[in-house]
Amino acid sequence: MRRRCFDEMPHRNIATWNACISNSVLDGRPYDASLKFVELLRLGEEPPNSITFCVFLNACSDGLYLKLGQQLHGYVIRFGFGSDVSVLNGMVDFYGKCHQVKYSELVFNEINVRNGVSWCTMLAVYEQNDIWDNAFMLFLKARKEGIKPTEFMLSSVLSACAGMAVLELGRSIHGLAVKACIEHNVFVGSALVDMYGKCGIIDNCESSFYEMPERNLITWNAVMGGYAHQGCADMALSLFEEMTSESHNVVPSYVTFVCVLTACSRAGAVKNGMDIFESMQKKYGIEPGPEHYACVVDILGRAGLVERAYDFIKKMPVPPTVSVWGALLGACRVHGKPELGKVAADNLFRLDPLDSGNHVILSNMFAATGRWDEANLVRKEMKDVGITKGAGVSWISAKNSIHIFQAKDTTHERYPEIQAMLAKLRRDMKAEGYIADTNSALYDLEEEEKESEVWHHSEKIALAFGLIAIPPGVPIRITKT
Repeated sequence: MRRRCFDEMPHRNIATWNACISNSVLDGRPYDASLKFVELLRLGEEPPNSITFCVFLNACSDGLYLKLGQQLHGYVIRFGFGSDVSVLNGMVDFYGKCHQVKYSELVFNEINVRNGVSWCTMLAVYEQNDIWDNAFMLFLKARKEGIKPTEFMLSSVLSACAGMAVLELGRSIHGLAVKACIEHNVFVGSALVDMYGKCGIIDNCESSFYEMPERNLITWNAVMGGYAHQGCADMALSLFEEMTSESHNVVPSYVTFVCVLTACSRAGAVKNGMDIFESMQKKYGIEPGPEHYACVVDILGRAGLVERAYDFIKKMPVPPTVSVWGALLGACRVHGKPELGKVAADNLFRLDPLDSGNHVILSNMFAATGRWDEANLVRKEMKDVGITKGAGVSWISAKNSIHIFQAKDTTHERYPEIQAMLAKLRRDMKAEGYIADTNSALYDLEEEEKESEVWHHSEKIALAFGLIAIPPGVPIRITKT
């Protein structure tokens, strides 16, 4: 109806064109919006203005039309809008959503007079692309420039804190939100719930949730995700029942079921998980997606029901994805099922042949069961096709600084103290009767060498640093890739 009214109008000004393009974007039709923009240029009824460009950039962002947006970038410069801060902000957002962060940075740096939206948009680009350390640095720079914290800015930096699980900085941002009187804003509040949940502080997660005067579905999903992160299946299920009760009447979403199923998986609640999966379509009319199928495979796999998980995959009405086969491969590694693991790995290699992680898991699984020839063969195949394994890291926050460690890391400035602490831990644990599980040392080495390998994993180095850098009585929180 709206399009027909537009087409039948005898005269259309630029505001009318902008409204038409904007409505297509808001209705989730970015392709139609791009066609209307092209039609505007072709007919030449009205010259586009900055609003037109911003709306069209939203269409390019939603549709991930990188080439089209780049063409618009050239058009904007050519027709004199290259210094318009609103258009440039839109460009930063567009490149960020297309995962072209370097281009976002180039445009951001070209803005002569940045406004609050400029800083918020660039911050969101870093957060959405998981470049969390850059998000923190930009936030600090914005504060030094005198930019006032807004709901959008604080929710973005809190999401970055959640991504890196840096509790101290998150609490500082919480204090800033209280000072700015925006801690109960639905976006900031949801980000606080998410941050505390992913940092494992369930008490603060719950208090932030229940103190919010207004909650949306994202808020409910955030606290449920916090329970899932900690494997609190009973609490997640209780919240799910509260959420869907008549007193709240919140309709669960696709993401809600991912959170609940993840909680069941981590808690080993097989029956509850299977019941919830069955209720998705029957009770709520939500078609299960790849993430839900992967959660069910993970639920069964973690419980040691690996063959049942494989049977479930074979009966799936849709082709299994990388996440589904990856869940099965992980379960096979944990429960020592190399033959079935090889089936999962072969399917993963077919779907994603260049992912080093799948090759490494298969090699490690063979190594853990003493099948060194097959483990070495997988490693050789990786080398032959040019697949390299990215180094895993662990990081820990201490005194408002983030310290990152790799396996056998010797580069930290407090390396001698870290080694001394590791040696002390090793002596104390041996005195208590601890025997290292050398199956974790996935190389064909002598037993003594294997034990040394186990003691130099990145998370153990991070733990040793935490013990010397963090005061006694303060929890040590380590995040691992």
